[in-house]
Amino acid sequence: MLAPALTFFGVFAIIPLLGVAVLSLMSWDGLGTPEFAGLANWQRVFSDPVTLNAMWLTLGMTVLSYAVQAPLSILLGVFMAGSEKYRALFSVLYFLPLLFSAAAVGITFKALMDPNFGLAKAFDVGWLAQDWLGNPQLAFYVLILVISWSFVPFHSLLYQAGVRQIPNSLYEAAMLDGAGRVRTFFSVTLPQLKYTVVTSSTLMIVGSLTYFDLVFVMTAGGPGNSTRILPLDMYLTGFRSYQMGPASAIALILVVVGLIVSLALNKFSGSDQMESQMEGA
Repeated sequence: MLAPALTFFGVFAIIPLLGVAVLSLMSWDGLGTPEFAGLANWQRVFSDPVTLNAMWLTLGMTVLSYAVQAPLSILLGVFMAGSEKYRALFSVLYFLPLLFSAAAVGITFKALMDPNFGLAKAFDVGWLAQDWLGNPQLAFYVLILVISWSFVPFHSLLYQAGVRQIPNSLYEAAMLDGAGRVRTFFSVTLPQLKYTVVTSSTLMIVGSLTYFDLVFVMTAGGPGNSTRILPLDMYLTGFRSYQMGPASAIALILVVVGLIVSLALNKFSGSDQMESQMEGA
């Protein structure tokens, strides 16, 4: 029964990955015949200041985007799990960003932040009239906010589903003990969401290693290299500079880091030994 799935995974995942690994040892411009280059591509990747800067930017974006998305997603998820009708209306509004493509979101925010034709011009607000995406000191943080706006709804849905599976008896017991909303949240809700936090965190952190389309549309790595994160650096190295060997090495780095982070989160969180938290289970 597993044969079809394993075959599909092998053909479309393992074989291409092996091909990228071989290509990372080759010198190839994408058109001619690949020539064996040994570890020269890897040496170049780890000595190129642009790629090293991209690694630090990717790390910074991962940490900061998680710091923004995680608490917002938990709070919104808990809020949307309520039974009041107005919360259902807000749930629909929060869900809207998931319906838009990354390219559409990037184009829209790029237009809104234009200092000459965007929100600053529409509402005549002075402090909005800044070159948000043209200033190296601002562009990186603007991207983090836009990325968070795009992905918080998805993670909020995960937490909403998790909260709705928490037994009501736990909240009744907390109420009888005199616990307020804040104490109930930290003593009942958050501990019961442990495995949802693990799943959401894994998706957030590993997903941050694949940000490309939104960054490419909004800044294309600029101004300068201030937003040239590793996935974008891989693309520009391979398809703009026609250096497929170094680009393949960067791709392998992303894969390996993603696997390590994913396995580490599952190992240290104990999610490989998940048990049901429902009543009577």
